[in-house]
Amino acid sequence: MSSVKPPISSFRELKLDGRRLATLTAYDYPTARLLDGCGLDFLLVGDSLGMVVLGHPDTTQVTMADMIHHTKAVALGAKYTPVISDMPAGSCVSPATALENARQLCSSGADAVKIEGGCDLLPAIKAILSDGIPVIGHLGMLPQQVVQEGGYHIKGRNAPEADRLLADAVALDKAGVGAIVLELVHPPIAEAISATLSCPTIGIGSGDRCDGNILVLHDLIGLFPWFRPKFAKPRADVAAEICRAVREFVEDSKG
Repeated sequence: MSSVKPPISSFRELKLDGRRLATLTAYDYPTARLLDGCGLDFLLVGDSLGMVVLGHPDTTQVTMADMIHHTKAVALGAKYTPVISDMPAGSCVSPATALENARQLCSSGADAVKIEGGCDLLPAIKAILSDGIPVIGHLGMLPQQVVQEGGYHIKGRNAPEADRLLADAVALDKAGVGAIVLELVHPPIAEAISATLSCPTIGIGSGDRCDGNILVLHDLIGLFPWFRPKFAKPRADVAAEICRAVREFVEDSKG
């Protein structure tokens, strides 16, 4: 395995070659180290840590300090796999603020940042890209807006919404983002967007016609049993194994 991480710009080349992307979230050193040799295209330090690590009801309470803390831990464990960190809610209120926050995440070990939003965030995205920091886009359901929107809803089911998603995706693609996450996008619209762009799309709950997939690790391995999205297929039951091991330890210890 090469000790040189592939550049984020190579994602576009992978799409040209017809090679799909696979990625998962990571929030700490041991997890990142375990995932580092599994063939993933990048590890996302997602602001989903607000829910599956910190116990918040959504991502909106995650701070830059939280993201910096967890990015440092993941970066220590990921020697071969690019690390991408979410820009949390409130971190892109202006292009200058967004650039400063992106620089902090990169100084903490991130190889790129991910930003939720479309044309409204273009000035911030362009400022970050102009500084030489790669950006991953995020369209569709935007978890940082879940409170305003009153829940998690599939996007693109009506023509105006679908047209807006496509326009946002094209604008981000032209700006030079490395890839775009499509979350809870109506599958036919996700497919149409994927066919239009030069950069790859990475789907989560958006059907199987995107250029790759991303999941929260806890949903994949059954480490957060209190809630699991309908689209996530668990491939292990780590929570049950933890409880079994602990109960066995308690029984042995108490005699």
